[in-house]
Amino acid sequence: MTSARTTRRWARQLGQLLAAVPLFLVAPLARPWHIRWGATDDEVTAPMPGDDLVPGCQYRATRAITIDADRRYVWPWLVQVGVGRAGFYSVDLLDNLARPSATEILPAHQRLSVGAWIPMTATPTTTTAFTVHSFDPEQVLVWAKPDSTWVWRLTTNADGSTRLVTRIRACYHWSRPGSAALSILLMEFGDFAMLRTMLHGIKIRSERLAAQALTSPTTPAPDTRGWLR
Repeated sequence: MTSARTTRRWARQLGQLLAAVPLFLVAPLARPWHIRWGATDDEVTAPMPGDDLVPGCQYRATRAITIDADRRYVWPWLVQVGVGRAGFYSVDLLDNLARPSATEILPAHQRLSVGAWIPMTATPTTTTAFTVHSFDPEQVLVWAKPDSTWVWRLTTNADGSTRLVTRIRACYHWSRPGSAALSILLMEFGDFAMLRTMLHGIKIRSERLAAQALTSPTTPAPDTRGWLR
């Protein structure tokens, strides 16, 4: 049974990777389209918290997705993101050490505080890991590191659904050629495919959690009390 489960997991992860490969290859050619995937003109041009933290960015992408769930069912998935935590709900073979991203809320990773690390690798450092710069529960979450920022904003639509907008800003520092080349590879080729999958992963999980709460009165709503500033 375990062997069959492992085989299915690897097959699923390989399928995710193969589906992403075409997007990796065409991303530089489709840049004007993918750096605003899913976002409206107003969302692209609107200022967001964290825009001023890393000036002079060569890469700026604003993407968005509508989630048919209240913000309280979306926020916890963002809080627990990271390697060694819930993963990134994306191509796990590449961004989560081949470990399946969480499909449930993990209470151990729901305590959010300014300065906390968001690991991007198994051995995070101050230059590779994002840290929580600031947040407003169920509304805004700002991650930052020396060369980039990653911001999430949640707003409620008239029908009660959630609009999730995310913005990444990154600088290529050519004073460190190796670091700049790696950043270009990650952002210009890999970012769109990975983030698009992540947004869909958050949408699926959030809508499932909201549906469970509706159909099962005993399913508790996510606990929104433990967050610190």
